[in-house]
Amino acid sequence: MSVLQETKIEPLRKQLKVGLSQEQAFRLFAEGMHKWWPLPKHSVGGEQAESCYFEGWVGGRIMEVLKDGSESEWGKVLTWDPYQLVKFSWYPGQTADTAQEVSVSFSEIDGGTLVDLVHVGWETLGARAQATRAAYDDGWDLVLAKYVVYAAEG
Repeated sequence: MSVLQETKIEPLRKQLKVGLSQEQAFRLFAEGMHKWWPLPKHSVGGEQAESCYFEGWVGGRIMEVLKDGSESEWGKVLTWDPYQLVKFSWYPGQTADTAQEVSVSFSEIDGGTLVDLVHVGWETLGARAQATRAAYDDGWDLVLAKYVVYAAEG
């Protein structure tokens, strides 16, 4: 391999089923993110984080709001296709030039909706790419478990 060739890091993929309609699953994930996202452990502000939200349009931001009212941008919406797909750049606590890309699709299945999350573009993180991907493997499990629990209880 030449020095100019980039090493392709395997996409991270998570699939889960929720007992909600496709529309409800999409709305809860994107529009209701503030209800289920585990902010104390998965945020820029930690214990100071108060809320988070999607702006529901292409170019909209994904934001964290701290208790003092300040905000931190986590990413930008690249595709907003209710109730099928939301795709966004992702760089919480980082700069936009390190953004990866996350797509979340929603497909109707018997008894609910299949939610398919794919996180790619790790190469933007340079030397930290592999370690960050490994951390997100567990991180997305924890975050999405909160989504599943809220969907079941909601």
